[in-house]
Amino acid sequence: MRVPGKRPGLAAGASGLALASMLVAVPSADAQPVAAPSPSHKPTHKPTTKPTTKPSDKPSDKPSDKPVDKAPAAKCDNPPVGAPASAITQEPWAQSRLDFEQAWSATKGNGIKVAVVDSGIEASNPQLRGKVVAKFGPDDGNVRDCIGHGTRVAGIIAAADMRNKNIPFFGVVPDVQLLDAKFTSSESSDNDKALAEAIKWSVDKGARVINVSADSPQTPWLLDAVRYAQSKDVLIVAAAGNSRDQSKALPAYPANYPGVMSVAAVDRQGTISGFSNLKTRVDVSAPGQDVISLNGNGFVGGLEGTSFGAPYAAGVAALVRARHPRLSYQQVINRMEITAEGDNGIGSGYGMINPMQAVTGLVDPNATPDKNKAKKPLSGAVNIAPVPPTDHRTHNIALGVAGGSLGVAVIVAFGGAVIPLGRKRGWRPGRARIPADSQE
Repeated sequence: MRVPGKRPGLAAGASGLALASMLVAVPSADAQPVAAPSPSHKPTHKPTTKPTTKPSDKPSDKPSDKPVDKAPAAKCDNPPVGAPASAITQEPWAQSRLDFEQAWSATKGNGIKVAVVDSGIEASNPQLRGKVVAKFGPDDGNVRDCIGHGTRVAGIIAAADMRNKNIPFFGVVPDVQLLDAKFTSSESSDNDKALAEAIKWSVDKGARVINVSADSPQTPWLLDAVRYAQSKDVLIVAAAGNSRDQSKALPAYPANYPGVMSVAAVDRQGTISGFSNLKTRVDVSAPGQDVISLNGNGFVGGLEGTSFGAPYAAGVAALVRARHPRLSYQQVINRMEITAEGDNGIGSGYGMINPMQAVTGLVDPNATPDKNKAKKPLSGAVNIAPVPPTDHRTHNIALGVAGGSLGVAVIVAFGGAVIPLGRKRGWRPGRARIPADSQE
């Protein structure tokens, strides 16, 4: 089982997260923003947790038969350490781009349970406190997020709005309840059955949306878990997977299964990320580069991977399910595809998710998207409807024409008023006269 990862994070300044000098590196395949400790601020401890394996472009087709209940217990001797809120110097671009808080006037997701099938959730984070209502995992109830991946996913979905405490980051759907469905304690797992068990547990605990930011080979038990969720009208949202070499990539599961909402990653320019797996069937796109989220009890920037596009879509799906409770899971998918901003090539699906339109748009519940719109030749960019650049030459010509027309109009008006008067006086000069003072 592979938790989709990406190269170490970009420079923090590009994402609006200026990592303070006292911070340590974050042990994760998705992002490892390296701190620059000053002489007076040295890290108090050094993380020793390392990924067990790197994500592979060729997932194994030979799933393990190891029983789920024998997975090793989590040991978080060095839990992830995050930056303070003061390190976020501007509103995260993904948050600004999607503007999902517009939809909060209709719903904030109250009454909806969202499962995070991942590496666990750090429930003590102030923005997640009280949100985790049930836990599942291989460590006898002591569910900790030892690598940070699940906490970052959960933060994008449901981090509380704490702008009143000068914290600019918040999640898509802040009023949902979270189900912590932990299936691994590392960056990868050879216990393929654990993922399937976590999905089934989430269904049984009442999840309406399940986020799976991991990719797996196709296995009988994973397919069975997906079908079980669908039979209970539960929507699974999954990362399309990451691949550095698209020629060697294989479809990622569960994203590639029919009826699962598969999510690709785009950067802040709206371009499909080079690592976003083009071999996986894609429904929609979402921010997956230069992303900010929670980490331990703080924050992290420079996150990259389809892992972080999926929770944006899962959050919107939760908003839709709260606002339109009678829609089936497939109708929710259809609604999000129809209201997406439009595909622009292979790998983008129906385009960037549009939270406000997905939640409040007037869409026939039985409508289905035009499948042909998701099959255009690859062009690499998602249409985000930018303002076209100004054509200065055309602009100047237009001003000249307008100015000339105005001048002609003035001359015509002047002639229309003066010529009759001149004819009346025989073209003799008129006399200037000072008006008499008004009489009381």
